[in-house]
Amino acid sequence: MNEYESSGIAAGTGAGAAIFYLAIIVVMIIGMWKVFEKAGKPGWAAIIPIYNLIILLEIVGKPMIWILWLIIPCVNIVFAIWLYNLVSKSFGKSEGFTVGLVIFPYIFWPILGFSSAKYLGPSAAEAQNGGFGNNPFNNPNNPFNSPNNPFGNQDKPNDTPPPVV
Repeated sequence: MNEYESSGIAAGTGAGAAIFYLAIIVVMIIGMWKVFEKAGKPGWAAIIPIYNLIILLEIVGKPMIWILWLIIPCVNIVFAIWLYNLVSKSFGKSEGFTVGLVIFPYIFWPILGFSSAKYLGPSAAEAQNGGFGNNPFNNPNNPFNSPNNPFGNQDKPNDTPPPVV
């Protein structure tokens, strides 16, 4: 094989990889488009780079200052994962779905867009739980909610002062 044949093979491989990459991006954008439409926002906003972040912030109900946090290097990774978590919670999904959105967005955006998931509002699951994940203070299995609480009953404050020594 001479140098012309090998460069042709490399060019074909590169072109094929570029077409495959663009197809994945198109599928992800179509999924985001459908998610935006489910939330009552314009679907075309998914294809405009910074504007799609503004629309995502409106969907999850966060202030516009988050745009600043989403464009600062290193900080943006944390806030993007947090934003994806709030998006999945706004559609009634769990933290596992957030992991999917972070690791495999080209699969999970179309799942969110084309599935039967309903838009419930800004961070709906968080509002129901009172915080991220399971709130330990609302957990009926919390040992401090039991009658054997070693710290006393917090519902009835003790009005007697401590003894003077």
